[in-house]
Amino acid sequence: MKKSTIQFSIDLDDNNVPEKIMWDATDKPETGFTEAKSISISLWDHEQKNTMRIDLWTKDMPVEEMKKFYIDCIGGLSQSVLSSTGDEHMAAEINALCEKLVKYIRSGS
Repeated sequence: MKKSTIQFSIDLDDNNVPEKIMWDATDKPETGFTEAKSISISLWDHEQKNTMRIDLWTKDMPVEEMKKFYIDCIGGLSQSVLSSTGDEHMAAEINALCEKLVKYIRSGS
């Protein structure tokens, strides 16, 4: 059986606020750690029947990029729902939300 490993390394300031986020994965095309400005990890706990989340971002990540990051995350969930469940309606509703949020950002809000 093949195994894949994903690692995160987070540099924190004195107040435990992320200053630098680095990640690496055994299946990543390039070798070594790569910098990221934000991560969002969701894990389904089968026993508790709930989601555990880790959301981190560096203090220098621009707010507009954070908004785009979360729209991209939501859009990715649309494809994941479609691939994992085949539920086209749910995927379309998630995509519609993304389109609304893009319009909201473009309007200057």
